[in-house]
Parts: sequence; structure tokens; C-alpha cells
Amino acid sequence: MQLPIVEDPDVPSVAPSVALGHLDDLWFQVAGTLCNLTCSHCFISCSPHNHAFEFLDVDTIRRALDESVRLGVKEYYFTGGEPFLNPDMTAILEMTLRYGPATVLTNGTVLKDEWLARLRTAEDASPYSLEFRVSIDGFTADQNDPIRGAGTFERSLRGVRQLAAHGFLPILTVTRVNDDDDDGRLFDGFVELLQQNGCPRPRVKILPALRLGAEVQRRRGYQPEERVTPAMMAGYDAGQLVCSHSRVVTDRGVYVCPILLDAPDARLGATLADADRAFPLRHQACFTCWQHGALCANASAIGRDA
Repeated sequence: MQLPIVEDPDVPSVAPSVALGHLDDLWFQVAGTLCNLTCSHCFISCSPHNHAFEFLDVDTIRRALDESVRLGVKEYYFTGGEPFLNPDMTAILEMTLRYGPATVLTNGTVLKDEWLARLRTAEDASPYSLEFRVSIDGFTADQNDPIRGAGTFERSLRGVRQLAAHGFLPILTVTRVNDDDDDGRLFDGFVELLQQNGCPRPRVKILPALRLGAEVQRRRGYQPEERVTPAMMAGYDAGQLVCSHSRVVTDRGVYVCPILLDAPDARLGATLADADRAFPLRHQACFTCWQHGALCANASAIGRDA
């Protein structure tokens, strides 16, 4: 079930705003909110039955890519839902690699060798890189499967091995699903897991949980004090925030970021030009971005040589 974002009635009438300094990163909600999994912490409650947002087609993405060139976009990200449920996903990535570097966020459970062979050829022919971020939320099945579903640990690891066999070096993306999780222990556990599954140079990105969507029922929602105030922005580098350098294209128009798809005010217009305006940090999810910065991009992925 799609859970709406409910604003606290005590929210300050004036929230600090962040301008779009430069559109560096362009996101595509390429699979909408459709996913083959129903993860208990998903901040937009993706599932096989969630049609709040639908697939993007090739022509829509091509138009956005063309517009992005004029705006100086540097990098492209593809998310969902599960991007590889979109039947055009391989062709979309092949096309995107003619424009710039691309990253796809996947759970790794539906990958096909024929798709990866095509993408290996496409990246080899491109001056740009193709990255895969694979979501796994525990370095054992006992830790992961209660969150992501029975059998998903082994299915996602099979996807990691497929990517490695085709010469890709996946970034394992891990949500800190328990408040007392130790990042060092998580990192070491996932490094060892990757090394055991064909990735001699492991890369791991650990993310905080977003207290939205399904996560509200699994653990908790945001507390009233968890929000960004004008005083908190004094001396703060707003360039760390996703909304200062990215926008996301959906089948409903352009939104401020991939996190706030359920928020009506997060839709900024029909085109990237329409979305070139400041956004007030009135949503409590903005507090998590303020805390951690670079939340969605690859910048905080950490690598380790074997």
C-alpha cells in the first residue's frame, strides 16, 4: 500500500530553501514504483502492485537526455522500483552511454546474461562508465531476508556474480536497518562477502534508513524535532544536499529528488527547465539528507583493494 507523506501540523511556516546550484546529476524513475520485491523498509513502498508511478519509455528518456546536454548534466542515475523490470532498460542504458556516465540501482535478482553482455559491449564502446549498485541489507541470509524477502540474499548474490563475470565492479548498497548497527562491522562484513563472490576490489555504500513509506510501519517515522530549521543551515554547505545538484524525471514530470516522490509539492514541472528553482526543506526526510549529505549519489561509496 502506498503510504502518503503526512506533514506535521507544527511545521514552521518558513523553511530554509536550497537553490539548484547546477544540475550535475539527472535521475530517472525508470521503473516507477514497480518492483519484484516488497522490502519492509522501502521509503516509497515499491512492490509488484504499486502503480503510483509507471515505467518511463525510451522517447521520454531521450528527450530528457537531449535537454540535459544543454544544461550541462554530468551523470545519469536510474532507479525504481526495480529498473530491469522495464523491458527497455538495456536499450535505455546503451543510449545513455552516448551522453555520459550512467549508474543503475538494482536488487540484482532479475539480471540476464544476455543483457549484461550487451551492456559490456556498450560500455567498452563508450568513453563513459556504467556502474551497478546492488542492494543487499545483510551479509547473511538471516540478516537480509527478513527485510527484503525469503531467498533474496542468494538471488542478489547471484546477480553480483553475474556482474563480476561480465567485467563490472558492483557497488553494494546497504541500508542501516537497525539504529545500533556499527558501520565498521557492516563494512567489513560486506567486503568479505563481495570478495567471496567474485569481486576482488569490493565497494560498499552504507545508507541511513529513511523514515518514510514502509519504514514507518517496520520501525518508526520521523520525530517532530527531526527537521531542518533555518538555524541549521547557517554555515552549512548546501552543496552536500541532493536537491542542490540533481532532479528526477518520472512519468508524472520532474521531481526535486528520488526520496520525495510521495510529496505533491516535490513535483516541480514538466521539463528540466521548469525544475530549475529553489526548494524549501520542509519535509522531514530533508533532515536525513542534512545529516548525511551525498545520500543518493555514488560519492560516498568506499572501495577496498584485496
